[in-house]
Amino acid sequence: MISSTQSLPLFPKWNTTAEADPLCHERMVRKAGYDLVAGVDEAGRGPLAGPVVAAAVIIPKGKILPGIKDSKKMTERAREEAFSVINDEAVAIGIGVVSHRFIDEFNILRASLEAMKRAVLSLDASPEYILVDGIHEIPLPIPQKCLKKGDQISLSIGAASVMAKVYRDRIMRSYDKRFPVYGFSQNKGYGTSSHLKALGQHGPTPIHRRTFRGVFCVDKG
Repeated sequence: MISSTQSLPLFPKWNTTAEADPLCHERMVRKAGYDLVAGVDEAGRGPLAGPVVAAAVIIPKGKILPGIKDSKKMTERAREEAFSVINDEAVAIGIGVVSHRFIDEFNILRASLEAMKRAVLSLDASPEYILVDGIHEIPLPIPQKCLKKGDQISLSIGAASVMAKVYRDRIMRSYDKRFPVYGFSQNKGYGTSSHLKALGQHGPTPIHRRTFRGVFCVDKG
């Protein structure tokens, strides 16, 4: 894999806060000669149930999408509206879903990176460069840069954050119909008090992550 330090040696001030310019990092990448830039983020690392979902989004050059930011700082309604805007405006969108079984067999970090890899590979247009939320590079031979809190300082990553979150929330709402006592429509699989109470009363469902604390203890009695 080409490391981030090898691929963009001319950007010594890469980690400078760019909240005032959500396309700052995309512009730097394009200035270095890369045209198609994808932002990548995931949703669902912390829940006790369900998959981890990642999204990869390529925003048109210079395009500003008002209201798009870190999905965790948006209301559910705002995320749904942004989801539609991104669908309409993006050059390409890729989604990667990794099941609870994969998470249990390996670990959540590896599952998150696998979901990101699948999201990038599912893009209709192959990205020349990837901006990744977090500190871990995706296992792909594509030049990339990891950005801490990238969903707050990169429009492409923020868009990916929204797409991943909304897509996963819809999956969890569908699971709520199969397992209504766990409140998946509300908690999305996170370990809320009501979710933990339901686990204690009914035990884990087939979609719970058996290796996660809170599920493991209940599963083992």
